Amino acid sequence: MNDEYLVPFLERAEDEFTEKRSRFIGRLWRVESEAEAQEIIAETKKKFWDASHNVSAWSLAGGVTRCSDDGEPSGTAGRPVLEALTREGVTNCLCIVTRYFGGILLGAGGLIRAYAHGAKIALDAAGVAAMKKVSVYSTRVDYTFFERMRLEIEAAGGGLDGTEYTDAVTMDYWIPGGEEEKFRLRAVELTAGVVDPRPCGERRRAVRIK
Repeated sequence: MNDEYLVPFLERAEDEFTEKRSRFIGRLWRVESEAEAQEIIAETKKKFWDASHNVSAWSLAGGVTRCSDDGEPSGTAGRPVLEALTREGVTNCLCIVTRYFGGILLGAGGLIRAYAHGAKIALDAAGVAAMKKVSVYSTRVDYTFFERMRLEIEAAGGGLDGTEYTDAVTMDYWIPGGEEEKFRLRAVELTAGVVDPRPCGERRRAVRIK
């Protein structure tokens, strides 16, 4: 697996539209395994049992992809949903497009466009992020330096995970890989050497890119 790969930014998102009285609801999840995807599909079909179709497609980091037309004509539903995901390059992603038939046939071309659009609007609602290695910090600072540190964390492309307020402020945050030394030097400069932040570990995090 590459060090960086694209995933939905939000862990769950949805949007919907109507085409010739058929209602299409696109739902998107960030998933880590085929088993997780299958479980969500089963739950969705149970919850929306009254829908005409619950078309699904997913892609996992490492190249595993699956799709299902769920009763629509072969190639008109699951494949367009999967292709909408792969065009954006996202992995670890499950999309289910639920259709409530409105009584007007769309034809093969219409179905392909509708299901692709259902996947696209769901992905647009979720956003796209890169899974990146980031350095994590837990830094104790005086209240007078808190706002300056917060702004520097944002300027470095990082973010706060949490804060604890006692006689001082303990800031838990992350900084993107490769930015650590630049961030450290800037923090030292702004606090006249009082704060010298050092990472206490690494992890992967979804960093939004669009």
